[in-house]
Amino acid sequence: MDIAVIGSNMVDLISYIRRMPSEGETIEAPDFKMGCGGKGANQAVAASRLGSRVLMLTRVGNDLFADNTIRNFEENGIDTTHVLRTDATSGVAPIFVDPDSKNSIIIVKGANDKLTPVDIHDASEEVKACKLIVLQLEIPLETVYAAIQFGKEHGIPVLLNPAPAQPDLVLEKVKDVDYFMPNESELSLLTGMPVETIDDIRNAASALLEAGVKNVIVTLGDRGCLWMNKHTDTLIESTKVDAVDTTGAGDAFIGCFSHYLMQTDDVEAALKAANRYAADSVTKYGTQTSYATAKEFAGIYQG
Repeated sequence: MDIAVIGSNMVDLISYIRRMPSEGETIEAPDFKMGCGGKGANQAVAASRLGSRVLMLTRVGNDLFADNTIRNFEENGIDTTHVLRTDATSGVAPIFVDPDSKNSIIIVKGANDKLTPVDIHDASEEVKACKLIVLQLEIPLETVYAAIQFGKEHGIPVLLNPAPAQPDLVLEKVKDVDYFMPNESELSLLTGMPVETIDDIRNAASALLEAGVKNVIVTLGDRGCLWMNKHTDTLIESTKVDAVDTTGAGDAFIGCFSHYLMQTDDVEAALKAANRYAADSVTKYGTQTSYATAKEFAGIYQG
């Protein structure tokens, strides 16, 4: 295997709205879509569609959504050996997308909240065979910490996407990751520093480097991304597109980055590809349904 994604899966319930209702108000939405999502699952699907061999370690519920989630993993070529059924509801994510393509999301963790360090231990032989561990924060923090420690003990690079941002994340327990990948708001919450300008973002990222993080990569939406370590300060501009739905774009970025990093061992090249891949995803509706395959992306990236 190339990549072990230890994280979440959700059922996306996407309403396309003209505006959010006021308290006590009922309004009509012009469209609705349902699909497979969750930050972990999204990142796994993006990497797998591009050609990486991906293992998913996650928990699904005991409801109608579980079978569909497992089938979706299998259809996307993901190893489901450690997609674990749980006496709980599956995770769900009601998503609201406005006419400017901006989204607001509520998550109900459900079975995701029952993924434990024991599950990592039980999957240890398969995870040890992977070249990269990818993590997010839609599972318990103790499980995230255990996965980081597992990677450290076995010499496996770890990528942490600290999303959704959690103020009780203990930096001392995550500073050993190889790639720390927040967006601007997550960076601000974690450091307590402003992120209004690129210089602000550099200062906040520098605080993480001083704490011991090896590489900080800040995703900046339509401004691209900033990569910083002790030797590098690189701002990579985004690809300009007409966005219709930004849902899942950050996960597209991380899945693509993980794939190209494993293929090339070239961080800057992987970031440039990830920028292009994420930009393409926002030109289509939905989350995983907006992620290009390797063949599709070859035409986009070279076009």
